[in-house]
Amino acid sequence: MAGLVSEENQKGTAGRSGPESGDELQTPVLRISQLDALELDSALEQLVWTQFSQCFQNCRPGLLTPLEPELRALLQLLLWRFTLFSSSATVGQSLLSLHYHNTFSSSPRYRPLSRRQKLGLALLTAGPRWLKERSHSLLLCLGLNTGGPVSERDSGLLQKGLRSCLNLISCIAQLASLINFLVFLRKGCHPVLAERIVGAQAVFTKPNVVRDITYQYMNRELLWHGFAEFLIFLLPLINTRKLKATVYSIVFGGGSADGEGGRDVHGVWKECGLCGEWPTMPHTVGCQHVFCYYCIKSHIIADACLTCPKCGAEAGQPEPVKIEVEMTGRQ
Repeated sequence: MAGLVSEENQKGTAGRSGPESGDELQTPVLRISQLDALELDSALEQLVWTQFSQCFQNCRPGLLTPLEPELRALLQLLLWRFTLFSSSATVGQSLLSLHYHNTFSSSPRYRPLSRRQKLGLALLTAGPRWLKERSHSLLLCLGLNTGGPVSERDSGLLQKGLRSCLNLISCIAQLASLINFLVFLRKGCHPVLAERIVGAQAVFTKPNVVRDITYQYMNRELLWHGFAEFLIFLLPLINTRKLKATVYSIVFGGGSADGEGGRDVHGVWKECGLCGEWPTMPHTVGCQHVFCYYCIKSHIIADACLTCPKCGAEAGQPEPVKIEVEMTGRQ
């Protein structure tokens, strides 16, 4: 009798402390945790595709482009086979201590997804993306172009009708995804429409698991975002050309411009002060440097307080350069 009591106590303890206990379903999963899991899964898929494409970087360019939708779907199915199919959790969910619960089950305790639900979730995730990328090619394969086996008029009508149907289905799917996301923000379940269709809900793998973020991390993020917003506001107000000319004059001395003036004037006029090429329709703005007409005119229109990028002098109205040429005959 004592053995039976102890055995029942062990079963009760296992039922309360195991991963399939009903206690873990009482703690709701934060919305941000579910969205972070989706972002981690997307980043993993992109990382796998990048590593896979690098294997063919020494091959002919564009080798994978014709089969890119199929290869992406195949890699996604491989990830599904070794993550979701094996443990009812994606990689992102595993990192956040989450996994899928079967909401179609009438039991209050945790129930993993069935094989049919896992297969349906994989098809609803990879299938629409592949169909969207291959819709045009599928229409061409059906002979709906002008050179198809059917007449040109019938081909045009059929192609237009199918394209309209595909566009309508795409719009309905996007609208349904938007409505599902709004419901997710309201209730906190099923951030993706495919999860709601197959009855998959993210729950914690262990009871009483909470999202722990230290204040040090939050303060660092807030400080960085504030500093980035300050730079975005400040940088457009800085005249980089004038600042560059000022630093140049300080570093190399104020007499650098005069030193250049002592050189041959024609040597200074051999290149534009903005583009560095031979000046086209050379113009000057009051200093000794010469600019292409279109270069200096466009910069003056964009910046009313333009300064010479070479010497830092304030730019006036562009004036054409006049050069006196002396003709000397041979003796």
